[in-house]
Amino acid sequence: MAGMNPRLAFAIISSACWSAFQHGYNTGVLNAPQGVMSEWLQKEALTGTNLTLAAKDDPKVTTVWSIAVSIYCVGGMVGGVITGLVAERFGRKGGLLLNNILVFVAVILQSCSKAANSAEMFIIGRFIIGVNNGLNAGLAPMYLSEIAPVSLRGSIGTVYQLVITMSILLSQVLGLQAVLGSAQHWPWLLALPALAAAAQVCSLPLCPESPRYLLLNKGAELRAQRALNWLRGDVAVHGEMEEMHQEAEKNKISKKVTLTELVRKPSLRQPLLIAVVIMIAQQLSGINAVMFFSTDIFQSANLSKTQSQYATLGMGAMNVVMTVISLLLVEVAGRKTLLLTGFSGMLVVTIALCIANLYTSLAWVSYLCIALVILFVVMFAVGPGSIPWFLVTELFNQGARPAATSVAVTVNWAANFLVGLSFLPLTLVIGSNTFIIFAVLQFVFILFIVFKVPETKNKTIEEITAMFRQQM
Repeated sequence: MAGMNPRLAFAIISSACWSAFQHGYNTGVLNAPQGVMSEWLQKEALTGTNLTLAAKDDPKVTTVWSIAVSIYCVGGMVGGVITGLVAERFGRKGGLLLNNILVFVAVILQSCSKAANSAEMFIIGRFIIGVNNGLNAGLAPMYLSEIAPVSLRGSIGTVYQLVITMSILLSQVLGLQAVLGSAQHWPWLLALPALAAAAQVCSLPLCPESPRYLLLNKGAELRAQRALNWLRGDVAVHGEMEEMHQEAEKNKISKKVTLTELVRKPSLRQPLLIAVVIMIAQQLSGINAVMFFSTDIFQSANLSKTQSQYATLGMGAMNVVMTVISLLLVEVAGRKTLLLTGFSGMLVVTIALCIANLYTSLAWVSYLCIALVILFVVMFAVGPGSIPWFLVTELFNQGARPAATSVAVTVNWAANFLVGLSFLPLTLVIGSNTFIIFAVLQFVFILFIVFKVPETKNKTIEEITAMFRQQM
């Protein structure tokens, strides 16, 4: 971890940690309290519901709940679309700070929806927090990649996914009925993100704006050098400043890249294709399917509902542990190696799950499925979970990075939305054979990584972009 110092660590915590908290926490927060919140919708918030049915079986409640869950991803897509605009107009740090306004608005709407008996407030709040998370998913990795030393860019980039996994786990724990997941306390569960937003509003202003943004976008050389000196501490910054100056000279010729130019220019089209496919691969890898099936698999092994919930928490904890290991390995093994290891492991586990589902009548097979589910999460955390978020920022220079990040983040949220929309209907038609589809997709993604994805470890942004120019 040479190159890490207290100021750089503070900037990482102030930017990525609080932003990733919003992303992870709001992704997982509705899972545990779904039952009590559905009952609230049925009995208090909605009119015309059928009280003779259980809340989960009421079509009106199911429809409203589906809208509330899916509109979060729609908000994420909107946030992804405007990421480039916000990053250019307000800067990376400035964009992250302003983004907290959306958190406070969303928290007020969601946490007050119970008192107001308003499903509309709840749904609008979910959309707004989705926009916030879509922006965070683009701005935070961008800021991290631009403040990180080359030797630590991968490890620092992995921090975003690490905090996502930790905050998902935290939301699952706090969502238990014994904690804040009860009928009385769930509004407090939805209000918690305001604390993280307040922490970022207090701490991030103490950190500098991205030195690359200051020099390459604003032409503020003195401010850029001061920012870099603050981030590097006692380490000399002449080499980094020279590298940024070289990139600035090239940017004077190419200027800011638009979405149209991303598609038209061969030297940009290839990294854009890589960024888009890797983001799609993360969402269509089957991780959401395995997460969905986990409780059913645990219950099929004769675990009670409570035991299954705690087993799911254990799976989340394993996800955190393996993401930490990925953070330590990414600068040693490299990005491409970890992506191949993760997807190859997931492919083997998915095939094993397909076979195991043919023999579920055997008692020991249920326990094998538990082990396979946990192993699947482990392999996802090794590389596919964390690397796509920062790999996108490594593939493009300063002029193309905002537009490319917007496209990649929007595609990621769109793929997330697609999985959420199609997974349940698919399982109703073909059941557990859905995993066969994911196995085929994983194999395709492995071939793509082998032949198309370059290794970016220990390479400067200029070296990476030059590599694509030479391939033309």
